[in-house]
Amino acid sequence: MTVHFIGAGPGAADLITLRGRDLIAASPVCLYAGSLVPKALLDYCPAGARIVDTAPLSLEEIEAEFVRAAAAGEDVARLHSGDLSVWSALGEQTRLLDRLGIAYDVTPGVPAFAAAAAALKRELTLPEVGQSLVLTRTSGRASAMPPREKLESFAATGATLAIHLSVHVLDRVAADLVPHYGADCPAAVVYRASWPDETIVRGTLADIAARVAALGAIERTALILVGPVLAAGDFSASALYSAAYQRRFRGRDRRAGDDPASEAISAKKN
Repeated sequence: MTVHFIGAGPGAADLITLRGRDLIAASPVCLYAGSLVPKALLDYCPAGARIVDTAPLSLEEIEAEFVRAAAAGEDVARLHSGDLSVWSALGEQTRLLDRLGIAYDVTPGVPAFAAAAAALKRELTLPEVGQSLVLTRTSGRASAMPPREKLESFAATGATLAIHLSVHVLDRVAADLVPHYGADCPAAVVYRASWPDETIVRGTLADIAARVAALGAIERTALILVGPVLAAGDFSASALYSAAYQRRFRGRDRRAGDDPASEAISAKKN
């Protein structure tokens, strides 16, 4: 018996991996976070599967489901939204399973920031504009931020920020970032990325909070993106596809000076 933790993706039912889909189809038990995981994914469950919405359950009640399935020898498909590597409560559940001696594995999913970037049709790293992406959040009721992980500290680097679970304090977030990025820095909020009601709000740090407030309904399930990459058009192309850039998979004839081995190759030919 194995508990299969599966990243269910950001919302759209077809943004799940083939492995995740097949594990759901092969598991007689499915535990899913009903507040965020699309119900359409439950269509992959086998006939007669035990399907449990864990949104109203405590960790102890979820533990009881794991124990029940283990006693029955039934695999469990445990669905969480997005990807399990961030803000998924994976750690506390695997710690529990380690203590119980129950086997588990983890299947990654499409993270919310990737779905949001796709909705915006933007690359979040551009040559000489931004080469780092910081995934962070503000403190909330479920968990506080460690003292050294302050938004202002990340902002001081100038990196692109993907700020989760914070749209309800967007005005404060923008105010904290203006001293580091400037009021005219591009910002965007993507609400329910990849869902049918996906909503995109573009602006700057000076006006993004007002633009979102004008819609009146975006209070959760939204990602804040901040950084020059969101609007940059005048940037240098990377060397990756430059005709002058030689690399091992390009298949061009090497010339002296292309790389450290080129002189030896020329000598051997001569």
